[in-house]
Amino acid sequence: MNDVTNPTFEQRRDSGRAMRLDTPRISLADLVDRPSSYDPISELIAQGNDRVQSLLPIRYARMLESPFAFYRGAAMLMAHDLSRGPSTTLDVQICGDAHLSNFGVFSSPERQLVFDINDFDETEIGPFEWDVKRLVTSLTIASEQLGHRASQQENVAVCAAHEYRTAMVDFSLMSRLEVWYATLDLASAMKELRGFFSSPERVRVDDIFRRVKAKAPPAAFAKVITYESGAPCFVNKPPHFMPLASNGDSHLRRKDVDEIVTRYASTLSTDRQALLRQFEIRDVARHVVGVGSVGTECLAVLLTGRNEHDPLLLQIKEAQTSVITSARGLPSSLEPGDRVVRGQRMMQATPDVLLGWHTLDTTSQHRSFYVRQLYDNKASVDFTVLDESLLIAYAKVCAWTLARAHARSGRSAEIAGYLGKSRRFDEAMASFALQYQKRNASDYRAMRDAVQQGRLRVQA
Repeated sequence: MNDVTNPTFEQRRDSGRAMRLDTPRISLADLVDRPSSYDPISELIAQGNDRVQSLLPIRYARMLESPFAFYRGAAMLMAHDLSRGPSTTLDVQICGDAHLSNFGVFSSPERQLVFDINDFDETEIGPFEWDVKRLVTSLTIASEQLGHRASQQENVAVCAAHEYRTAMVDFSLMSRLEVWYATLDLASAMKELRGFFSSPERVRVDDIFRRVKAKAPPAAFAKVITYESGAPCFVNKPPHFMPLASNGDSHLRRKDVDEIVTRYASTLSTDRQALLRQFEIRDVARHVVGVGSVGTECLAVLLTGRNEHDPLLLQIKEAQTSVITSARGLPSSLEPGDRVVRGQRMMQATPDVLLGWHTLDTTSQHRSFYVRQLYDNKASVDFTVLDESLLIAYAKVCAWTLARAHARSGRSAEIAGYLGKSRRFDEAMASFALQYQKRNASDYRAMRDAVQQGRLRVQA
């Protein structure tokens, strides 16, 4: 707090409009050529140098499943491309990897199902439009995978960008607290989606989210926890869950896990520290999930409370330097785990009550981790079951959610002023997305060639 008079809403909006002179909205459509020496495969290989080597063939195999899967794993390549192109100076807390599969449902502390961004490995301070580009491009790639024509792919991108723009205008008119408390609970999301469709189509919308709601913790726990001699432990289900001892090239051992769980508690509020102390660790497993983060250290920790049938699952996930930080060439003053936790707390309306971080510092390593609950009603929508109209509706919900997350940084008036009332921003985003879809497809083909040439090894 200080005694300096804050700019008025009108002044902040006008300053956003003035930024169009330095970075015209149409310029955001530009996709700059890469340097002639740039090799996307070499970049992916270099990124894997600091990862668990035995897991890299799994990562590459998952990226090869489709152009969309490749896109999920290639956030670094896109960050490089974005850093070379025109960008605004409207920096906010960004997700850094806001593709459509990084949105989903989870339980709030009040045990209400909410819809929000759910992955923050790459979160950082950066230009707001980098997240928008990441989202709309993912939508065009998904649309192409669904067999849609180019005009349909463009339409879904335009609709998402339009929703982001209009939502940001709405948030700019709200009070600071109204923005901070804004959430999209699952009931509201379903109502919002149903509003776009006729009665028969609404049934399908309900079905999409009903399948998401069905993935409650008891059902999820039953799939990953077994009992041996009455004691709970993780199932051995490679590569998803494997005993920690089998992770021969991991840098983590059981004593490290004990230290992380014990010491990360200091980053929680005192009441949550008291809650965590009521549980004890019973088992630890290597946990391989996702695409882009495969190869970083990731462990699942099984704890129990009052008895063996009172489980708590935590995930310990290594945090490395954000691709946004690397691409912009700007140093970060935060430990990677701290960066992830701060970013999630800033962008999510209802962060995990057990979200925290710890840096493991020994004579041989300095690695940063964040800790969160595993299977806390977490689920995402499978876009492959959506038709064009449903994909557009889902895109709008994601775009609204992204705008809300950005607005929490306090620059909604400036961003709204820059975006304006015309379709220039919407069309620029769609144009960029369609261009980047082609670049992504080219990189995907280069990866397939690299596998055939033996440069990359994939798990059969």
